[in-house]
Amino acid sequence: MKTDVKTNDYGRFNFVGHAWWVSSLSVLVTVASIIYLMIGGINYGIDFRGGTEIQVRFAQGVTIDHLRGSLASLDLGEVGVQSFGDQDEFIIRFQGRAGKTDKETNEILNDSIAKVREVIEKQFASSGPEIRRVDTVGPQVGADLKRNSVLAVFYSLLVILIYIGLRFDYKYSPGAVLCLFHDAVVTLGIFVLSGREVNIPILAAILTLIGFSLNDTIVVFDRMRETEDIYREKGWAFIINKATNDMLGRTIITSGTTFISSVCLAIFADGTVADIAFAIAVGVLFGTYSSIYVAAPTILLLNKLQKGAKA
Repeated sequence: MKTDVKTNDYGRFNFVGHAWWVSSLSVLVTVASIIYLMIGGINYGIDFRGGTEIQVRFAQGVTIDHLRGSLASLDLGEVGVQSFGDQDEFIIRFQGRAGKTDKETNEILNDSIAKVREVIEKQFASSGPEIRRVDTVGPQVGADLKRNSVLAVFYSLLVILIYIGLRFDYKYSPGAVLCLFHDAVVTLGIFVLSGREVNIPILAAILTLIGFSLNDTIVVFDRMRETEDIYREKGWAFIINKATNDMLGRTIITSGTTFISSVCLAIFADGTVADIAFAIAVGVLFGTYSSIYVAAPTILLLNKLQKGAKA
């Protein structure tokens, strides 16, 4: 699709010239993420599905297969053992058996934790075991946390959408809303595709990313409105290109430093910190991209539809 940009006095880069095919790719990625989340499902952590997580460290070498084999005979249901941090540190996860009542379920859970402790302290006594953390969430509590988290996300997005509606007029608001949806869905889809667990800290990270993306979008939109007042006769393609080029340095510095810091944490950190850093790195990348290639085509499309309606 041709644009009305004839000269390069808008800046160095013609972002609008590539907007349509790049935004089409964004639609495909977003749809693919939604389909994957619906079909593949989300791997919830114990925060949402309930269960027990035990972090144990050994002074001497213990293999993950040896530890997993020792726990297999305890009849704990599905047990997951994952290396964590150092070579001799592990995370043990199990959901446990459900009883007929909440009281019976809690008793079974406490008994299961005691069995795991006994196996670790007796069978691996020569390896110097140290149980560093035990986290337990009951099934009912997990269900309540999941429901409350969904409500928290819904109310947060509702407040953000109200703010966008008051902050911008009809030309800008739809693009900002689509940016938020695109960033949240794609980030969550890539996060789940990487095999990581979704828990409360990850949910908080995604909400933080929504705010980060919205901030970048608002900055670009503000410059578009300023540019529109001066270059209205040159058309929206010119306005978008000039505003985006004007804010490019600010965007690179802000998003770039955040992205680099997050990547370093994702590589060198462990556990929840690494997962949060991974989510932030992915979200910053797509949030910066969407401010240009999701918001801009939306503005151009609405402008085209408005002209067609008037005609």
